[in-house]
Amino acid sequence: MRKAAIPVLLAFALAAPAFAVEEKAKPAEGKAGEKAGETKKGGKPGTNVDMPPLIAPLTDADGKLMGYAYISSRLTAASDTIALSVRDKLPFIQDAILRDVNAEPVATPDDPQKVDIPGVEKRLLSDAAKVMGAGKVKLITLCTIQVSPLHPVETPALNAPPEDATPSAGAAKNPVKSRCES
Repeated sequence: MRKAAIPVLLAFALAAPAFAVEEKAKPAEGKAGEKAGETKKGGKPGTNVDMPPLIAPLTDADGKLMGYAYISSRLTAASDTIALSVRDKLPFIQDAILRDVNAEPVATPDDPQKVDIPGVEKRLLSDAAKVMGAGKVKLITLCTIQVSPLHPVETPALNAPPEDATPSAGAAKNPVKSRCES
């Protein structure tokens, strides 16, 4: 039985380099196709790390609390091996981000109920770079933002106004669809 297995293993060992060459050629073809038709925000598979949800206070110009923004975000690492170290240091990155959003406002200067998406992404990217080191984090994308006002419904009056006089909810000020989807 052993004598029969040796030639089979030897034949497989000699053919293995040919299989390895074919496997290396296949990803190179796929990478060229991905770059040409790449429309999805983020990095290559394995480099994206979903961050835990973040709750950021929304304040007006006077510093009065107006509500909270519930933010889901995604971090894109420079490579898949760095993404593993990002996952290991995720609590430290989250701590730095929470300190930042509580120290500085996340709302736009003209509308306290709308999150300044490009500004917040830039700030969070610098926070993650401080924890991980320069060049290890390529991008942070704010996927979804839900704004919750502090007092969404006022106490009803004795003589309630007609329904035509009450303001409607209107259009959402922040993206409704996730920015992380293609």
